[in-house]
Amino acid sequence: MALHLRGRCVCNRLHYTLDLDSADAARTTLCHCRSCRRAFGTNFGLTAKVPREALCYDADSAAPRTFWQEDTGVTREFCDKCGAYICEYGDAAADKFRYIVWGSLDEPEKLPPKGEFFCRARAEWMPDIPGAFRKQEIKE
Repeated sequence: MALHLRGRCVCNRLHYTLDLDSADAARTTLCHCRSCRRAFGTNFGLTAKVPREALCYDADSAAPRTFWQEDTGVTREFCDKCGAYICEYGDAAADKFRYIVWGSLDEPEKLPPKGEFFCRARAEWMPDIPGAFRKQEIKE
C-alpha cells in the first residue's frame, strides 16, 4: 500500500514529502557509530533509508543547506534558519538513496526501526528492539 509522508524542520520553514510504494520501501535503522552519535547529539542516529526519488522538498518552502564531510564522504542537509538536520547521503550512493532523519517526519511511527548498525559501540543500557537485526559493523 502506497505511503505518503510529510516532514519538516523545527522552525517550520523547510518542508518535504516522502512518497513510498509501501513502508517496506524504507529501512529505518539505528546507527551507533561516532559520526552519528555526534551528528544527532545522542547515543545513536535514527534514519530511514529511502529511494532518492521518494524525497521531494516542497517548492514553496526553503531549500536545504548542505554540509559535506570530507573524511566520511557524507553530505548532510539541514534548515539554514533553525539548523534542524533533515537527511544525509554518502558519495557512493548519492544518486540512489537518502537517509531521512526519523524525528523530522510528522508521523515517524509509520516507519519503525528494522535494525541497528555498529552495535560494537552500542550503549549497554539500551533495551533491545524486538525483531530488529543487529550488525557489529556496517558490512557484516
